[in-house]
Amino acid sequence: MGFRMMRYRDILDRAAGLKQTVIDLRREFHRHPEIALQEFETAKRIEEILKKLGIETRMLVQGRGVLGRLKGERPGKTIALRADTDALPVREELGVPYQSRNPGVMHACGHDAHMAMLLGAAMILGEMRRELKRDIVFIFQPAEETGEGAKQMVGEGALDGVDGIFALHVSSILESGTVGCHAGPIMAAGDFFDVTITGRGGHGGLPHLGVDPIVIAAQAISTLQTVVSREIDPVESAVISICKMKAGEKAYNIIPDSAAFGGTIRSLTPELRECLPKRMKEILDGVVRAMRGTYEFNLMERFPLTVNDLQMADRVFKVAEDLLGKEKVSDIKPLMGSEDVSYYLQRVPGAFFFLGIRNAKKGIVHPPHHPCFDIDEEALSVGVALNAALALEYLTGC
Repeated sequence: MGFRMMRYRDILDRAAGLKQTVIDLRREFHRHPEIALQEFETAKRIEEILKKLGIETRMLVQGRGVLGRLKGERPGKTIALRADTDALPVREELGVPYQSRNPGVMHACGHDAHMAMLLGAAMILGEMRRELKRDIVFIFQPAEETGEGAKQMVGEGALDGVDGIFALHVSSILESGTVGCHAGPIMAAGDFFDVTITGRGGHGGLPHLGVDPIVIAAQAISTLQTVVSREIDPVESAVISICKMKAGEKAYNIIPDSAAFGGTIRSLTPELRECLPKRMKEILDGVVRAMRGTYEFNLMERFPLTVNDLQMADRVFKVAEDLLGKEKVSDIKPLMGSEDVSYYLQRVPGAFFFLGIRNAKKGIVHPPHHPCFDIDEEALSVGVALNAALALEYLTGC
């Protein structure tokens, strides 16, 4: 067995030895979730653990984010590993002993696991610090779900002196313990929008005397759905989704003055990201004005396109194959979800990849953001080993 494989076997053994510690950490974070930009207690706990490991820490985003730095023996290239820390406004329905103690808030996207796995990797790398030639930066970032955290972390210097970055995310699509990555675009750009349509309210039995904003909104929504289906090349990927709507609340027979709806725009090219909102406004101009209403369109640009560097993605494939075997590693198709890891990848070469946590035999099949979302904790050791091995491979070429 070569030195490289011996090193990976050692990392896997160390990760296996930390299995219960990492599971306990994941469950601790799961019990105490905090939504975006409220991650103060989570950050304090992460800082406490890193300090016990002898890793230098710095608090960012007004105490919501944590930056750890494990010093190598001499200056040179520095690698960063990133985990997100925020939970979602979801009421949990798992019924597990470690259920959320914060009603209406849940780690329904695996960020509890991300934190635990990265801390596990920090434990392994901390034990191997004498072998490190360069620095390793551990980024624990708030507010991924709202697209605000990474941008703020970068703005406050999280990537200062960093030459590359890896970021792991769990996947309920991939089988437990398997890995998926893709070179180039891997996650869509994602922007939010709100539309408010104003008409003229009145009596439900006398609609001709008013301007019904609900009917206008319904027509606008239907027409907006034709943008992707009839104006975008079928081999390109884009999505316009209306995810919320509100109109009327006074009575069954009162036409309201206004109606509002909002959603997301997702695309896999910069050109589509630019043109889709413009086309939406053109449609709203035509539909709303033709039906005697007025409107306001508010676009909130949140998630740039997530693009993996080709060489860094190749490192993920090679390290994962050496650790787990080729049969457990796949080149996946780009996904239409969005991730603010894109802000890091705009600044330094990096790769964002997925660790499977699906296990149908255990009933772990629900998608992220679902109140029954869960992970197969057997996969946690794999994530710990991947984080540690990727850092070492980048810095030492082991």
